[in-house]
Amino acid sequence: MLRFCPVLLVLMLPACGASVVIQRDAQFDVTYDDTVTSDNQTIYSYNHTVSRNKTEGVRVSVELLSESAQSPVLFVVRQKQAVLSFQVPLILRGLYQRKYQYTQVGRTLCQPPTKAEAETQFFYVDVSTLSSAGVHYQLRVSRVDSFTLQTDKKFSFNATPSQPQFFKYMFPDGVDTVIVKVNSQKNFPCSVMSIQDIQCPVYDLDNNVAFIGMYQTMTTTAAITVQRKDFPSNSFYVVVVVKTEDEACGGPLRFYPLLPDQLLDPGNRSKTLDVIVSPAINSEVYVMGMLFCLGIFLSFYLLTFLVACVENKRMNRKREGLLNADTSPAETGKASVSPYEYGSFADNGSTLSSEAVTDSLASTDGNYGYMGSETFKRRIISAHHVAIRIDRSLESVARSRQESLSSVEEDDYDTLVDIDSDKNIVRTKKFLCVSDLARKDKRILSKKYQIYFWNIATIAVFYALPVIQLVITYQTVVNVTGNQDICYYNFLCAHPLGALSSFNNILSNLGYVLLGLLFLLIVLQRDILHNRALERNESTALECGIPKHFGLYYAMGTALMMEGLLSACYHVCPNYTNFQFDTSFMYMIAGLCMLKLYQKRHPDINASAYSAYACLAAVIFFSVLGVVFGKGNTVFWIVFSVIHILATLLLSTQLYYMGRWRLDSGILRRMLNVIYTDCIRQCSGPMYIDRMVLLVMGNIVNWSLSAYGLIKRPNDFASYLLAIAICNLLLYFAFYIIMKLRSGERIQCLALVCILFTAVVWGFALFFFFQGLSTWQKTPAESREHNRECILLSFFDDHDIWHFLSSIAMFGSFLVLLTMDDDLDTVQRDKIYVF
Repeated sequence: MLRFCPVLLVLMLPACGASVVIQRDAQFDVTYDDTVTSDNQTIYSYNHTVSRNKTEGVRVSVELLSESAQSPVLFVVRQKQAVLSFQVPLILRGLYQRKYQYTQVGRTLCQPPTKAEAETQFFYVDVSTLSSAGVHYQLRVSRVDSFTLQTDKKFSFNATPSQPQFFKYMFPDGVDTVIVKVNSQKNFPCSVMSIQDIQCPVYDLDNNVAFIGMYQTMTTTAAITVQRKDFPSNSFYVVVVVKTEDEACGGPLRFYPLLPDQLLDPGNRSKTLDVIVSPAINSEVYVMGMLFCLGIFLSFYLLTFLVACVENKRMNRKREGLLNADTSPAETGKASVSPYEYGSFADNGSTLSSEAVTDSLASTDGNYGYMGSETFKRRIISAHHVAIRIDRSLESVARSRQESLSSVEEDDYDTLVDIDSDKNIVRTKKFLCVSDLARKDKRILSKKYQIYFWNIATIAVFYALPVIQLVITYQTVVNVTGNQDICYYNFLCAHPLGALSSFNNILSNLGYVLLGLLFLLIVLQRDILHNRALERNESTALECGIPKHFGLYYAMGTALMMEGLLSACYHVCPNYTNFQFDTSFMYMIAGLCMLKLYQKRHPDINASAYSAYACLAAVIFFSVLGVVFGKGNTVFWIVFSVIHILATLLLSTQLYYMGRWRLDSGILRRMLNVIYTDCIRQCSGPMYIDRMVLLVMGNIVNWSLSAYGLIKRPNDFASYLLAIAICNLLLYFAFYIIMKLRSGERIQCLALVCILFTAVVWGFALFFFFQGLSTWQKTPAESREHNRECILLSFFDDHDIWHFLSSIAMFGSFLVLLTMDDDLDTVQRDKIYVF
């Protein structure tokens, strides 16, 4: 008997004569109640018919009945092309090497492939132990009903950490992409859903489920989009594993192990789940989604072209009317000079450049008019003299425009000779006009504001290149490791394209780029028309309206395009570490809009590009600090609140005194003098009431936001910081509109339409923004609880609609800034109030 032992055992016994081998022919769906010791080993032999066209699952269930076994029982399942082994009790590890013991284990066997139409296959279940005392166990092998999942049919099942489940799905004909959804009514215990190729072994335990395929942690919802091209066998396994602990899903940390090798009771960790596999969208839906996206934004190009044509036709009619109203000297025998031609003469009887004309109009007397000046009337001698002076004026303007901008420095024009025009006196007048703050050479100011555009273009290049590199790395890691917990998508509406996991979220950012480019084209057209008017020496361009400086507009358009690019990069793999990509240029846009609003009436004293971008860099710096260290950090919130309040006070002082104050060692003494003089010695109100109202409201808003942050300490610090910027922008914008109407100015039809349209679009955009389809502030599993189905064309979700609407709303906001003061184009600057 012993000499045949090696043949019978075939590597099953470490010492062939040390134990007895018992082999049984076993049946499916029969429970075997038996005992095993170190002296005997039991082999259960099963056979079943495997069909090439039919998949049948087989499940092995084991329960250990002995309570205090000295050694675990080892179960080895030998199949045709695979071996599965596990021990009972099963020990699974959690965090900090905590050990959990399970006495009930259930494992599903993978089906080896067969080339024959039908084939009978055998498999064996070997049971052994090293325990000298008998270990009592139960064994049951059964067939799995509904092992193959059907399209659009829900299937319910139970799973535990020691009893995972997996099922097979085969792509039907004509379906290239499916979405696998697993749902549960309970948040906990935490689970993992994995998609694996058809191969043995199947990794279906908590400690190995991440070794292969794609996987997600889940509480109530998980969804993975699967493409046929990734599975050559046209089929895959859907594996569901219940984790031993809940920390990965945001659950509480139970406790640290009391002793190094202490076994912990896992408790009841059974979970009921539903799985359903549905066909995803086809190529036609992709095409329709892309055409819809392009159609929306290209329609704005068409609408802009039509408006430009109508506006050009109206201007041509107006110009023809002015020409017809002019009477020729040959017909009347008198000198006929238009009001616009008077503006090209200097007070000393000789022609000056357009800069000199601007300076002459900036006198503090405030009594100017095209036809009302007696000086101009005395200097009109004859039509012949007028013609000569017009020619000389045009030559002088052309000559001045050919000078290099680098030959003129801003400081040369900053100090004025006339004491009445000194900026310390002009800027402290109770009522200021635009002419008081538009005294510097416009060529220098134009160059100064062009720096905004070149600086933001440089920033964009240096910022975008590392971002693109990083997100490509993120996407590569996701595709290689299959860990879909890295990215925070709306997985219920994430349509992959090539290597991109969520193409629809990227495509919807196209509007920022296209509309930003359209805004740049509109600004360029206005810039060209303005330069042509200057070349013609038109007085309306030289002396009337808000001074035209387009550098900030170019910077705003570039920032909008960069917002689209960086938002697309962020949505390649949105997560906790790269959220600042999506918000950095939002801060830029908010800051540039406020600077543009201020520049309209304060062109001479607006911030330089270097100081403005330095402040924005500080904002982004605090944004990163807040994201990394701000969560629940009391010290950080105290420091930030103090800095926020101090910055608000310093900016308020700068705006109130028009920059005519100094931050030095004598600041406290001067503050006390002002308080004593204006509040104690005589109770006098503020000199600049309108400015004071704005600044008081601004301080109330900012102090309230600072207090809210200090008390609530929101986890999403980047959004909190963006809310501060937007609130300040809206406050200043509302103040500007109110003061404009108070000053007797009017809003033209085009600007009014833009304001109303933009307000409506912003309202709808914010509605979709606050739907909150995902959040990186929580764990990936908790974030997926907010996921929703696509609502537009079966391709775009709520956040995509936010991208559409917010890009349109930003474009409309830019148009409002661009057109809001068009009504002042024919009003002299000394009649336009500063506020």
